[in-house]
Amino acid sequence: MNIVISKPDKNKTRQKRHLRVRGKISGTAERPRLNVFRSNKHIYAQLIDDVAGVTLASASTLDKEVKSGTKTEQATAVGKLIAQRASAAGHKVVVFDRGGYLYHGRVQALAEAARENGLEF
Repeated sequence: MNIVISKPDKNKTRQKRHLRVRGKISGTAERPRLNVFRSNKHIYAQLIDDVAGVTLASASTLDKEVKSGTKTEQATAVGKLIAQRASAAGHKVVVFDRGGYLYHGRVQALAEAARENGLEF
């Protein structure tokens, strides 16, 4: 009898965590949701109004303002950029949605940079 032990799909478990959290938090026009998505190469941040279903502001490592460097340095730059774009759009207080990722590394760097540049969460 052969028993095959398979490793759980990390992205599938992350998506399950994300959906579980999304049942509890939601963005509004007054307090949008700051969503973070992390791929192997890039990191993306969006301010989302879930009531209207629209993206109010976004920033990512694909933007011209983000210089090359380590992934953590790039995440810090994206955090600064999303905070600037949020304040330009008139948003100061947000709900942080880490997208099922651990609050560590690139996600933490982005969040702390956003906080330092004027976002409150």
